[in-house]
Amino acid sequence: MPAPGENKVIDTILNRRSVREFNDRPISKEEINKILNAGRWAPSGLNNQPWRFIVIRGPETILKLSECTHYSIIIEGAPLLIAAFLDTENSYNRTKDVQAIGASIQNMLLACCDLGLGAVWLGEILKQNEKVNSILHCPPELDLMAVLAIGEPAPGKRTSSRKPLSELVFNEKYGQKWEE
Repeated sequence: MPAPGENKVIDTILNRRSVREFNDRPISKEEINKILNAGRWAPSGLNNQPWRFIVIRGPETILKLSECTHYSIIIEGAPLLIAAFLDTENSYNRTKDVQAIGASIQNMLLACCDLGLGAVWLGEILKQNEKVNSILHCPPELDLMAVLAIGEPAPGKRTSSRKPLSELVFNEKYGQKWEE
């Protein structure tokens, strides 16, 4: 196993945590562009890049969006939101395009971590997608996929655990356990 720091991407993946509490520090346009660029460089089928993003920093819009979810306190506390959409007019295969947007969102979460920022992927807000689209003046071809809440993490220890590979991975055929 490599020493910490030898594999920066793997270290970032293993150290990323969902952050739900933020400081008030605004996120700079340079940081936002780095996050968005990480998102747009995700792989997509036929390189169709089906994602569209809306950057949200205005307190009024943030407050309106917070009313669309049970996690309003997270949204209200974030200085930056990025709404991720599937552009259905540029879609060629919904499953592949949704997967591509998931990769794009993961890239943005990893970029946040690498920049020393915290972020959380909010999916429960999808229950109010029509209201979100109305608040953001989205055309009907944009299908809400997620909202990311982003900011400088408030102090606190964040931990997480994962199931062992032996519970998740099989060797050659289902049921034949993978040995680490």
